[in-house]
Amino acid sequence: MIEQSVSSPPQGGPPHGGPPPGGPPEGGARLPVRPDAGRFLILAVVFVCAACGLVYELELVALASYLIGDSVTQASVVLSVMVFAMGIGSLLAKRLRPWAAVGFGLVEAALALLGGCSALVLYASFAWVGESRLALVGFSLAIGVLIGAEIPLLMTLIQRVSRQDAGGTVADLFAADYVGALVGGLAFPFLLLPWLGQLTGALLTGAVNALAGGALVLWVFRRDLTPRSRLLLVFVNVLVLAVLATAAVLVDDFERAARRAVYGDGVRVAVHTEVQEVVLTGGRGEPLDLYLDGRLRVSERDEYRYHEALVHPAMRGPHGRVLVLGGGDGLAAREVLRYGDVRSVTVVELDPGVVRLARTDPALSALNGHAYDDPRVRAVTADAFAWLRGVRGPDRSDGARGAGGVRGDEDADDGTDDGTYDVIVSDLPNPGITASTKLYSEEFYGLARGALAPGGRLAVHAGSPTAQPRTYWTVDATLRAAGFGTTPYRAEGRLTRFTAGPDRVRGGPPATGDWGLVLAAPGRAPALGLAADAPHLRSLTLPELAADAREAADSRRADLPPSTLVHPRYGG
Repeated sequence: MIEQSVSSPPQGGPPHGGPPPGGPPEGGARLPVRPDAGRFLILAVVFVCAACGLVYELELVALASYLIGDSVTQASVVLSVMVFAMGIGSLLAKRLRPWAAVGFGLVEAALALLGGCSALVLYASFAWVGESRLALVGFSLAIGVLIGAEIPLLMTLIQRVSRQDAGGTVADLFAADYVGALVGGLAFPFLLLPWLGQLTGALLTGAVNALAGGALVLWVFRRDLTPRSRLLLVFVNVLVLAVLATAAVLVDDFERAARRAVYGDGVRVAVHTEVQEVVLTGGRGEPLDLYLDGRLRVSERDEYRYHEALVHPAMRGPHGRVLVLGGGDGLAAREVLRYGDVRSVTVVELDPGVVRLARTDPALSALNGHAYDDPRVRAVTADAFAWLRGVRGPDRSDGARGAGGVRGDEDADDGTDDGTYDVIVSDLPNPGITASTKLYSEEFYGLARGALAPGGRLAVHAGSPTAQPRTYWTVDATLRAAGFGTTPYRAEGRLTRFTAGPDRVRGGPPATGDWGLVLAAPGRAPALGLAADAPHLRSLTLPELAADAREAADSRRADLPPSTLVHPRYGG
């Protein structure tokens, strides 16, 4: 999509009166079709190029958000750099207007090559170099320059075909451009991404781009081309299509090699669900690691320290009915089920693929103690925020109540008779990840408070108080603003040294060896302790809990404002 003003082409020809090499003769273009048909074909190519251009933009934003993190920042970088570059491209295109046909053909070939290969290069730079920000900015700049050059050249071509006034020509061009952008914007999330994936989708878009641009110039404007320029365009377009086709054939091998570079040689399962990429490494005698969208979510080496600290302090008190928000891996549910008087556990997980893997993968199901085979457990596929509001939506769950096969969204009210729960465990992604910010908002915690039974407790994973103290204490402030009393504490003993926070970039802040947690209850701050019937724990004792609470308090940030839906305050 192009967003710059367009001036009408010069009325005179090039200097010294004769037509430029590769340009039209004086008096207009010599077309193999009628002028009206030529005009229609140019507008059709504008439509296709606009769709391809927007797909390139969205591809960069989506892949950068996945590889780097913080989708708001990545979208801002890509879009701002690209729009700036489009202005530069528009200015540079003025030098090509005397050779508009050849120039447009070469611009589209270059755009097809860069846009089509952008996802591959970004993924490769992350996998083997460990840094993709420079590649992101470079591709945004280069693609923006090429997109910006399109409309001035097309404006020149269409006025050679039809002598419509400049205002009418601009209106037609931008109408085709904006409608094409709409189609590209809808095709990316609903067609290309789910059916082809990021890499193949970008390659196919590049091929369509090259075919559209090359066909327009080599057919409609072929009589305006010198034999040399025609041969150049054919060679360049064939070369671009050959590169894209070769990359498409090898894309699976490339993805496997890149995945090994990122995760190591122990990748056992790698699937793209409708929500995210899920990767399992290890198992069969090796420690199991679970990655969601490239971020280490679970490591068998130390997960028990985190899940024991998250769940068991909240189980001190009534705990017959428990709600787990997130936690599709089944590990929080495993800890809850260690209490014999628990009557029901509802797991609300956004990604049914994670639940399916937690139930069927031998290593992961063994790690979670086969929690999903327990008849007390019911999995619901839903966004936690929408589910707490009572918006269930269509049942997308493959989850079930234990082995009995009860559908996940059936009888969504699995708490007390009034639909409340004794314990809510918020086992959600880091609050610094943009997509999860709303799940750490004052509004979300207000909904959670309404779902608690009298005397109920809420346990929240809140990021690291050591690596991200501002984020951690903002969660605490947000809970208090929602009417909770809070007891902050931390869990030590993280053994896996992986990048802390939402960023995936290598060389970022190392893992600090702790997780930040908050135990909350409506009104008064709950006492930190363990239930009298608590099972034997591998890593958690009462003295350690007390020490962890004191150490967390040492990092306190006072007077932080709460985070809300309209004013999120995480990411610092």
